[in-house]
Amino acid sequence: MKSQTRCVVIGGGIAGCSTLYHLTQEGWSDVVLVERDELTSGTTWHSAAQVTNFGMNQTMVGLKTHSINLYKELADDPDYPINYHHGDGGIRLANTEAQMDGYRHFASMARGMGVHFEVLDAAECARRHPLISTDNLLGGLWDPLDGDIDPAQLCQALARRARTAGAEIYRHTPVTGLTQHADDSWTVHTDKGDIRTEIVVNACGYRVNEVGAMMGVHHPVMSMEHQYFLTEPIQQIIDAGHRMPLLRCPISDYYCRQEKQGLLLGFYEQDCRTWGMDGIDPNFTNALCPDDLDRVTDVLEGAFARMPALMEVGIHTVVNGPITYSLDGAPLVGPIPGKRNAFCIIGLRAGLGEGGGHGWLLAQQIVHGEACYDTWPLDPRRFTGHGNVELTALKAIEEYQNEFRFEFPHEHRPAGRPVKTTPLTPILAAEGADFTVVNGWERADYIKPTSDFHETHGFRFNETFDVVAAEVEAVQTAVGLCEVNGFNRYELTGSDVHSFLDRMICGRLPRKPGRVGLGYLLNHHGMIKAEATIANLPDGRVWYGSAAAAEAHDMDWLTRHIRPGEDVQIHSLTNAHTILVLAGPKSREVMQAVSRADWSKPAFPWLSVRQCFIGIAPAVVMGVSFSGELAYEIHIPNNQLYAAWLALRRAGEAHGLRLFGARAVESMRLEKGFLHWKSDLLTEFDPFETGLARFVTLDKPDFIGKPALETRRTQGPRKRLVTLDIDNSNAPAHPGASVMLNDRVVGTVTSGAWGHRTGKNLAYAFIAPDLAQPGTAIEIDIIGRLTPSRVIPPSPYDPDMTRPRQ
Repeated sequence: MKSQTRCVVIGGGIAGCSTLYHLTQEGWSDVVLVERDELTSGTTWHSAAQVTNFGMNQTMVGLKTHSINLYKELADDPDYPINYHHGDGGIRLANTEAQMDGYRHFASMARGMGVHFEVLDAAECARRHPLISTDNLLGGLWDPLDGDIDPAQLCQALARRARTAGAEIYRHTPVTGLTQHADDSWTVHTDKGDIRTEIVVNACGYRVNEVGAMMGVHHPVMSMEHQYFLTEPIQQIIDAGHRMPLLRCPISDYYCRQEKQGLLLGFYEQDCRTWGMDGIDPNFTNALCPDDLDRVTDVLEGAFARMPALMEVGIHTVVNGPITYSLDGAPLVGPIPGKRNAFCIIGLRAGLGEGGGHGWLLAQQIVHGEACYDTWPLDPRRFTGHGNVELTALKAIEEYQNEFRFEFPHEHRPAGRPVKTTPLTPILAAEGADFTVVNGWERADYIKPTSDFHETHGFRFNETFDVVAAEVEAVQTAVGLCEVNGFNRYELTGSDVHSFLDRMICGRLPRKPGRVGLGYLLNHHGMIKAEATIANLPDGRVWYGSAAAAEAHDMDWLTRHIRPGEDVQIHSLTNAHTILVLAGPKSREVMQAVSRADWSKPAFPWLSVRQCFIGIAPAVVMGVSFSGELAYEIHIPNNQLYAAWLALRRAGEAHGLRLFGARAVESMRLEKGFLHWKSDLLTEFDPFETGLARFVTLDKPDFIGKPALETRRTQGPRKRLVTLDIDNSNAPAHPGASVMLNDRVVGTVTSGAWGHRTGKNLAYAFIAPDLAQPGTAIEIDIIGRLTPSRVIPPSPYDPDMTRPRQ
């Protein structure tokens, strides 16, 4: 066994084998996989192994397409062919118009990734799958490339190719410990000796937290018992003369696919059960849980109603084994938070179908620092320590119970809530707030007009339209107050802070005390990595502010680039402070009423920062605006947040102050051309393509990503981010929707909402550069309808920024 290597992958299921293989494809041959038992002896061996193109975002669609293409190549390898039923087709059923709208949107989104889905009516669903009834059925989504694969053969084929490329695999080699050294390298301790390595990958399936504990980390991953059974042969299948399509049914919580001349039928029962919360038997390998068909009786009855042939066939085999879920149901693929040279590929609830793509994206991140797609939907750093065992179990149960029911726009399911709150959360709830969730934080989305107000979630404009419009009007004409909790906030100190930030950010930032600036951080490929507000406090401290979701991501990026001997200290204030945003033309009068400071324009111009008191509460106030109105960002310590809130509320009464929420902010920021991190600011695009050239200073001596950015600039843009005016008052353009010209995909929507001040249905989209000029007419596929749209100049509301400067 090697004593030194470049990377050690721990775990020999689909996650580990795919990662190992793809590392060799990216040029690393000195890599090792260690497995405590045999390959595929965890969850992989009993997987139902369905392989679909369907995904909730374009990153997921892209990695699944890679999986399908790779598996087809492996199946066709004459030297080592594997069993892959490729292209049987599959249907996701629906019995509501809202679900059908969702399928239309997913078809639009997939089209931008070169994937073709069809939206079917009920009769066509039955024609393609003759075993199903059309009772209580509206239609479905057809995936022509759906299929299934042999799990063990797949992993062995990947392992074989990895070995051929120089990788080594050590079976029956349990990892007993992990030690990290001062240079961030690792020693992997096994019962057969130690391996020194640069990088460690946790690919341990349901034993993920056994290895996590060796690193001193806990991963928000939970296992659920999952049952399926195999039927005896079914005559209709024998007589059909072709393989049955796969079926996924959110109406009755089951799926099925053909297995020989019968069916494999799997269940996502409501009376579901977690597994392994109190530890896992070391001898649980190639093993199953006891059968418990009584638990799936209700689901089975729904399956009988949808497929009457099931009532006439016997059960051949029952399988009940653990499958893993993360805190939000999506995989965790990427850097392990708080660790160096440590990655994970875990929480793969549909590991066989997706695993080829997951390993591909992870190998790119390990070797190149980034993948070809923005991998934030999979990034382990999207959770920031709140995913304890109890919360993860509740969310895993919820995800399991809703396996085939996607979340609608603005829908946030209730399990485990609230997680993160401030002293104002119950106050806002009493005021009628409906809450969205941002990095676990409960944030007011809008204020309900009555206690019995109810929102119908879907892909079209709904009852909240007029509610949000009224909140926006208050901010535009008078004054509004909004809590922005969880905003990422670091305090930077040390003699090298400004030179450090100058190296991290691609543009110029103010060094003068009392001033605020906006900057962008790039990765080494010259692409957008992060967005930050930099505030130079009058006392010499520097505050770095960014999106709430970026808390772990940005800390990781900043600390990684502090050079040895550089005098920079970073202290997080994210969980200690909360922002109150006061916005609108009358906000200055409210500020003057609650603070002894001078808030006149000459004393506190736009992009200023000062320390003061709001009533009796100490505050840091910044003159910045995400709404495009005169506004103040008021940062308050949480232990005095309520005091500041009361002072502002009382002072605002005389000026018609109204509360507003995140939905109103979204509308206003789209009208202003302001971008959201990981919606519009992506690692797939550089600042020139994203319309941020004014924030780039190429004559600076150095900044991260500068050489790559200079090269990219000479090559010209691949896409341009533009603002679109949509001729449609029924539905917004949702992220991922395809932008079309003459039936050709020319771009993808990143954000969309109604602009209540401009009266426009607005969207941002990355489109072909030759179409980016204002006035260009194009179409957007909005829930199945090609909708006329045109490119307009950015910031259709107050483009000269006169209102925040007033």
